[in-house]
Amino acid sequence: MPVVLLILIAVVLVFGIGVLVLNRRRAGTAQPAVTAERREVPAPPPKPSLGKPSTTVPAPSTDEPVAPIEADEEISAEELDAAFEESLADFEAEAALAEIEEFEAETATEPEVLERPRFRDRVAKARATFSGAFGGVRGRAGITAESWDELEEALLRADVGLRVTNGLLEPLRARVKSKEITDPDALLTALQGEMKARLADSDRSLRLEDRAGAGPNVWLFVGVNGVGKTTTIGKVAAQQRAEGRRVLLAAGDTFRAAAAEQLQTWAERSGAEFVRGSEGGDPSSVIFDGVQAAAARHCDLVLGDTAGRLQNKSNLMEELRKVRRVADREPGRVTEVLLVIDATTGQNGLVQAKEFGEVTEVTGVVLTKLDGSAKGGIVFAIETELGIPVKLVGLGETIGDLVAFDPDEFVDALFGE
Repeated sequence: MPVVLLILIAVVLVFGIGVLVLNRRRAGTAQPAVTAERREVPAPPPKPSLGKPSTTVPAPSTDEPVAPIEADEEISAEELDAAFEESLADFEAEAALAEIEEFEAETATEPEVLERPRFRDRVAKARATFSGAFGGVRGRAGITAESWDELEEALLRADVGLRVTNGLLEPLRARVKSKEITDPDALLTALQGEMKARLADSDRSLRLEDRAGAGPNVWLFVGVNGVGKTTTIGKVAAQQRAEGRRVLLAAGDTFRAAAAEQLQTWAERSGAEFVRGSEGGDPSSVIFDGVQAAAARHCDLVLGDTAGRLQNKSNLMEELRKVRRVADREPGRVTEVLLVIDATTGQNGLVQAKEFGEVTEVTGVVLTKLDGSAKGGIVFAIETELGIPVKLVGLGETIGDLVAFDPDEFVDALFGE
């Protein structure tokens, strides 16, 4: 009996000591609740040692607090690894996002601003036509008959035209004869002033009326095939869109192969609306549909392409008269008729201006390819003989190279200034 009693007492003591030790171990590993803290780039959590597991779970990347771990919960080594990997993944994601945002902030730049080309840099061929003559005049001790011959030849070679050439030189001859001008440099300075005066006082603005919602302005583009008419329309559309206007392109050249496709490409590039007709159809009906569509879509401006087939001149001119009449019907209003001329054609451009001006009431000229021409003098012939202002000139291939014509800058470029 005493032996049995001693055995029972020993079992109770061992069991009691074991429970006490286990409870103390659990109580010692319990930790306070952890609250997540948001940082711009959080520091990675330390990976706990499996030799002495900790019940603290790293905070996830949310603003919700982490529930505290109950004292009687058992945390395995696998659960600790999983928690650590999840927290590490959150850290890496936030760090990567912060790095991207920082990079974008450092590399952000303003939109590219197209620099307007200078006439001085783009009319080298035209300037070369004059530079030889100017060098010859300056190389003489005084103003001689050869000086006048060289100036006259240079002006004619640049396609200024005989009438305009005489109009420029005759006043200078009189001033030299009266001793008002006595040396070559003064003569060239006076010629420069005369050329600027010939181009002064012209209204070169593109007219765009405030229609107060009554309908769109209409700009018609006329000219023979191959002068760059469709490309000019596309560049004007892009420039007008950049100024915040709603633009519609009407493909009125229904006879030239691929004309409508080319214009549609420009419409897509510039974000403009587009209207076309059937191949070989009535051009005036396309312009009419374009005006109606522009009014319905609340567009500010319609740019109308037209045919340029001079091989059938009488039919073409009658067709253009009809297009002009139709385009000017309500709700549209024709505010510009722009004749596009290739500067390399020289005096042929003057003939074209006369032909088209008679039937379409041309309000301005767009002179293309001026950068590749030695015949820039056509500007003087057009403005002096026809009274039509040159409003836009092409100084290159890009959209930014179609610029408003500045007569003073143009003349200074011819004289090498």
